[in-house]
Amino acid sequence: MNINNYKKIVKKHTKKSNFLHNYLAAFLSGGLLGALSQIIYLSLKNIFSVSSTNAKSYISLFIIFIASFLTAIGLFDTLIIKLRSGLIIPTTGFAHSITSSAIDAKNEGLIKGIGSNFFHLAGSVILYSIIASFVLVLLRVITFG
Repeated sequence: MNINNYKKIVKKHTKKSNFLHNYLAAFLSGGLLGALSQIIYLSLKNIFSVSSTNAKSYISLFIIFIASFLTAIGLFDTLIIKLRSGLIIPTTGFAHSITSSAIDAKNEGLIKGIGSNFFHLAGSVILYSIIASFVLVLLRVITFG
């Protein structure tokens, strides 16, 4: 089989994406998550008199907990399929990657399994975030002094 026939077969069997649906689902789900976070933030500040800094910390912890819990019960992947990338903001995506790595390795024990695989997926994110931060700070220092 030559490469052109192969490409035709792949194109024929590749699922077509509905870009408008995907964009709308991501926009709405991300917006809903942001709106929910804002409601919780205002409630913590105004009703419970929590400081602004603490309210933001509580919201981050809440989002991390919910994403990890939904991953643990197997619902987060289903939500991602339906709601698209609106749920994979850095906080929820990071929590999902860490939790799923830990769940995948739980049968291997605490040290060898969970301990060594905890940051298996998230490790590259941490590494490249640190490198990107260093490069951007270096560029800022060179550019602006």
